Amino acid sequence: MLDITCPWCGKRHETEFRYGGEAHIARPENPSGLSDADWADFLFMRKNTKGPFAERWCHVNGCRRWFNVIRNTASHEILATYRMGETPPKLPGGAT
Repeated sequence: MLDITCPWCGKRHETEFRYGGEAHIARPENPSGLSDADWADFLFMRKNTKGPFAERWCHVNGCRRWFNVIRNTASHEILATYRMGETPPKLPGGAT
């Protein structure tokens, strides 16, 4: 099981959290100008990174705030957590 460190509440068990998908996905600037294929790409196409990967998580059984986690998808190791809107931390090897 994972222990995840909420930026506001500290270290908690993974059962208190919900996964929210890939982090740092920018909404389209001109949504009405997108084709159906562009919308499908925005809504459904995500990276499938093996290794360090930026994800969104919500502390649903705690403060109920969203935050970002950098997790190694191969080992499930939590490398860093940071608040929404903050710059991702620099990790050894340049991974984010």
